[in-house]
Amino acid sequence: MSLYLNGEYLAIEDGRVSVEDRGFQFGDGVYEVIRVYGGRLFRAKEHLHRLTQSLEGLSIPLPEPVSKIEEVCRRVAAGLSEAQVYLQVTRGAAPRVHAFPKEIHPTFVAYARETHRHPDGKTFRLKSLLDDRWGRCHLKTVCLLANILGRQKAVEAGCDEGLFVREDGAVTEGTSSNAFFVVGGRIVTHPANHRILNGVTREAVLEVARSEKVPLEERPMKLEEALRADEAFMTGTLTEIMPAVSIDGTRIGAGTAGPIALRLRTAFREMIRRETSA
Repeated sequence: MSLYLNGEYLAIEDGRVSVEDRGFQFGDGVYEVIRVYGGRLFRAKEHLHRLTQSLEGLSIPLPEPVSKIEEVCRRVAAGLSEAQVYLQVTRGAAPRVHAFPKEIHPTFVAYARETHRHPDGKTFRLKSLLDDRWGRCHLKTVCLLANILGRQKAVEAGCDEGLFVREDGAVTEGTSSNAFFVVGGRIVTHPANHRILNGVTREAVLEVARSEKVPLEERPMKLEEALRADEAFMTGTLTEIMPAVSIDGTRIGAGTAGPIALRLRTAFREMIRRETSA
């Protein structure tokens, strides 16, 4: 497996990062995951745009020009037909102080792993979780402890994904996915503000829904309304479009993959084929 680390291509087992790297000590960094289909990056420009926004949100400079980062992604994924490319940029290594050190250069890591699509018959069971994360969820930072603990609670409850719910009862998103509900033929999803991470796949699904003439509404939905939805589905780079059949053991709709989710999944896969020839 090829690894890119601070200007060098290495075998992944040869990668070394300082123990004083601020990503390790403070979670002071951001990341991206880009899907590869048929050997081609899917929506790399959108992912790298979000990477740039996340870095700007933390006042971390780009480690390389965006064109070079895209070239790195292609190179580490070379030879892989179905894969995910992981990118991480931290503020860099320096003696441990809370304030940003001067004269520090970001640490930049990129590598790819083979990955495969979920089986078509797969569905998610969801577990609601208190959304007690920080107020900048729109930045894709490596500070994922709340998400990790939430996913663990979901797994321990026999579920596949967690569903974050604010103290006022509003559903925001999953621990590593965006949440969609279907009510009376209309798709409802939380608006792309600081409460959620606006997924590249989320935006692609919204494009697909518009092209399919499915009505859309971006607004917060209370958990009690979500429990009465006709359908639910989650989206993400690796999740793609995943129908959800229950929340906290309560069946959603018919308790099976819903027709709108399946229709959007078919159209989304056609989008992938158009853009990657996969």
